[in-house]
Amino acid sequence: MNEQLLFRRAAAADIPRIMRIIARAQAQMRAAGSLQWQDGYPAESDIARDIGRGDGYVLSLPAADPAAGSAGSALPDRDSLPDMLPGGSAAGEAVAYGAAVFDGEPAYAGIEGRWLTDGAYVVLHRLAVAGGMQGRGLATAFLRRVGELARRRGVCAFRVDTNFDNRRMLRLLEKEGFRFCGTVRYAGGERLAFEKRL
Repeated sequence: MNEQLLFRRAAAADIPRIMRIIARAQAQMRAAGSLQWQDGYPAESDIARDIGRGDGYVLSLPAADPAAGSAGSALPDRDSLPDMLPGGSAAGEAVAYGAAVFDGEPAYAGIEGRWLTDGAYVVLHRLAVAGGMQGRGLATAFLRRVGELARRRGVCAFRVDTNFDNRRMLRLLEKEGFRFCGTVRYAGGERLAFEKRL
């Protein structure tokens, strides 16, 4: 069965579901031996800030969309992903979350290495997929939709950073053509930095 997944801005009504997605992702990272997201980050305040700035996005089932109307702004295009959702998924429920930021990431100015480009870029932070949904193409779809969003805005570079031990993300970035550019430093530690020309 084919489901049409909607890529849209997240709304405040999505926060409880997003936090469940993140909690499951944190548990899976911990079980895989990754140190990423094991210090209380991202917290609900991080997600609320993303949404308040218009940077938070979800993939969700379009019917009965919680962001419909004035709560959020849906984008007109959709991904067709076959056999993607378990039978019990509710209409409008978010199945992936991420923050697509277009006004820069301060930590990136201090890269130990070199970016591929010097101009405007989009950066994706806090990408997480609902529990039981990994390996079904949602993270790939999310990355591609952010890339499409950036191209529509005239932005030709896509940057991401991740922990050295986040194997899933590292494999995904390699598969999607991102190139390793160096390391960046946050208060929580060093991250591997990647970029892709769009």
